[in-house]
Amino acid sequence: MKKLSLVFLALGILPSLWAQQHEEAAQDTSWKKLYRESAPRINDLVHTKLDVKFDYSKSQMNGKAWITLAPHFYPTDSVTLDAKGMDIHKVAIVKGASSQPLKFDYDQWQLDIKLDKTYKGGEKYIVYIEYTAKPDEVKVQGSAAITDAKGLYFINPLGEEKDKPTQIWTQGETEATSVWCPTIDKPDQKTTNEFAMTVPAKYVTLSNGKLALQKNNSDGTRTDTWKMDQPHAPYLFFMGVGDYAIIKDSYKGKEVNYYVEKQYAPVAKKIFGNTPEMMGFFSKALGVEYPWVKYSQIVGRDYVSGAMENTTATLHQESAQQDARELLDGNGWESTIAHELFHQWFGDLVTCESWSNLTLNESFANYSETLWDEYKYGKDAGDAQNFGDMQGYLGSQSDKKDLVRFYYNDKEAMFDAVSYNKGGRILHMLRSYVGDSAFFKALNLYLTTNKYKSAEAHQLRLAFEEVTGKDLNWFWNQWYFGAGHPKLSIDYAYDDNAKKVKVTITQTQTSDKTFTLPIAIDIYNGAEKVRHEVWVKNREESFTFNYTARPDLVNVDAQKTLLTEKKDNKTLENFIHQYKYAGQYLDRREAIEFASKSQDNPKALALMALALKDKYHGLRSFAISKLDLKNETVRKAVEPALAEIAQRDPKTTVRANALGALALYNDGTYKSLFTKSVNDSSYTVAGTALESLFKLDSAAAVAEAKRLTKYEAKNKLMEAITVILVKSGDENSFDVIAKAFKNMPISQAKFNLLQPFCDFLTIVKDTKKVKEGVDLVVDFRDELAPYGAVPFVNNMLQTVINKKNAAFTAEADKAKAKEQTDYINSKIKGDDKKSF
Repeated sequence: MKKLSLVFLALGILPSLWAQQHEEAAQDTSWKKLYRESAPRINDLVHTKLDVKFDYSKSQMNGKAWITLAPHFYPTDSVTLDAKGMDIHKVAIVKGASSQPLKFDYDQWQLDIKLDKTYKGGEKYIVYIEYTAKPDEVKVQGSAAITDAKGLYFINPLGEEKDKPTQIWTQGETEATSVWCPTIDKPDQKTTNEFAMTVPAKYVTLSNGKLALQKNNSDGTRTDTWKMDQPHAPYLFFMGVGDYAIIKDSYKGKEVNYYVEKQYAPVAKKIFGNTPEMMGFFSKALGVEYPWVKYSQIVGRDYVSGAMENTTATLHQESAQQDARELLDGNGWESTIAHELFHQWFGDLVTCESWSNLTLNESFANYSETLWDEYKYGKDAGDAQNFGDMQGYLGSQSDKKDLVRFYYNDKEAMFDAVSYNKGGRILHMLRSYVGDSAFFKALNLYLTTNKYKSAEAHQLRLAFEEVTGKDLNWFWNQWYFGAGHPKLSIDYAYDDNAKKVKVTITQTQTSDKTFTLPIAIDIYNGAEKVRHEVWVKNREESFTFNYTARPDLVNVDAQKTLLTEKKDNKTLENFIHQYKYAGQYLDRREAIEFASKSQDNPKALALMALALKDKYHGLRSFAISKLDLKNETVRKAVEPALAEIAQRDPKTTVRANALGALALYNDGTYKSLFTKSVNDSSYTVAGTALESLFKLDSAAAVAEAKRLTKYEAKNKLMEAITVILVKSGDENSFDVIAKAFKNMPISQAKFNLLQPFCDFLTIVKDTKKVKEGVDLVVDFRDELAPYGAVPFVNNMLQTVINKKNAAFTAEADKAKAKEQTDYINSKIKGDDKKSF
């Protein structure tokens, strides 16, 4: 599962923090003594057969289930199934063509069934259950990645929302499949399945495995039967229903399909079209061919997370659907597509035995994003992805959590920046330590040994030890079963008389833990380098190296793979050499960062200018963002380069950043460039150009903003239009802006638009429109609730109240203001008002 990629770091609100807050806020700390063992396997699932019909009027599902089980080892005369919030109509044991009723107890959470006899270990039996699933009546707390957990979702079932399609989709992880399917809802269970879904004939369906049969019924419905002949965990069961276009693709003769809303059919392959290449890349790297019979991807409205790796049928949230203009700035969903696909091996083929071992699923999926970017777009792109994920972990304040942890308040707390970001970086370090060949051979051994089974972290260690011949307990104990990360201070002492350089590495983390770190140190004279492999095992370690000529650079962590925070006490000259000759993404980024702090220095400024031409677009943008354009010397030195970049850089996002930088010059010469760029095909370029134009000629920008409301606008462009119309004081564009805000999925772009939209509400006088706008903000606030964003959004609403109270001075206006502010106050929830 891929988390929502909302960047709340600046607000102190990060998705991964939810789980931490969830644990720390709990008054009952008894969980700290509760060991979370793997679920005991008394009975094993063997096969799950469903026949279901959906009641759209009630958002319920009527089901019949035939569940084949067998005692795991010991004889048993009973079975307990998870079945959350259902009405249970019948329970029976199936004997050939007949059935016999069984006694059962049901507490709305678990179904305890007394079997007809005692069954021996491995002896199969079939339980039949008739039931009604009522997902809207079930209250299950979601995780940091899943913002709701009722298992079965009816989207606009009565068609009352005219701009939203009617859909049904399911979400099983962690243990919500049992809301709509009686099962043993644990990750250490594996079962084949066969699902027959009866739906209105106008809709298409998707489920695990292959579509085996379609039958048209006389009542205008159709029954689709999907068969999955390979075993997988119940949380990976999936059903999807809706009015989709199915775009067909293939990989080595296997079906690869993309289910999208029909208006996105023309761009579906631009969004998902790299999937077959990804399947080939991952299959080759792992030495394990894509293991399932097909691979489909479907987009669901109002999906409660980022995406979910249901076996053979991945579900994506609607942010995946991007139009052609959005895709010009890059496919913002490509990493998620890779993430979910890699889960088909790590999580689906081999599944974590318990949620304590979630790293075996999510750390691999997270790391696949780095692997794919490295393969497809080059090492800089892979390193940039890796660095970004590392910063996500470092900013999450999760350094007290083990990667594999057996004590937590709730299983949902495992879905955090440790299981995802940190775990991915640990795999990156492991790959660096053992080498590519051993790394991927060990993954092959792990997958082939444990396929169609569940596993725990030690089994991954054993695979690596088998391949490398090394005892890796030290690595697993430190990184998998330990918490935190090293903080390093690196110092250099040169002795030209003795022709020696001493490198001192000090671990400065506040915890008592001392890390063992294999580190590569490269020593440069010009372009020539000599590598030294060293081990840091103490809080302070010194290493001395001889030289004939004083080195231009001593580069510690030369491979730039360590998960660490570091203070690297190099000189500017060292960093300049590092940028030019060490050459990796982080080498260059570190040099740009250092030089940016001393741009009065001609050498530092020269490096910044050089970085504007960096081969990697991400570093060109980074260099632009670090320019000190308040410094007149810097302004003059880089202006020609910025003008050139703004017009000719091949990457739209870099052009946009350059346009934004040029706006700071307040030079009318650039008005024509800004005006022209407002019409750029890229939303990012157009939006930045509009903002830039506003700084030069506000009237012209307002006119452009009003003109652009007549056309499709998203992301940066819609944000710019909204901000400018707010500043213009024109409320006539409310309907266009409100519609755009409403139709945006949960995304970074929508979050960015939240503040300007609230600002816009302060100038709207029409009470009906104010209430409509506030309702949209409140709906979004509630969607963000699992991420701790409620107080933040309520503060925005309180600001709207304050500004309206200040703006309305006439008695007649005061009455209107009171009605509006009273309405907003009614929407600010309980204790959150205390934060104002």
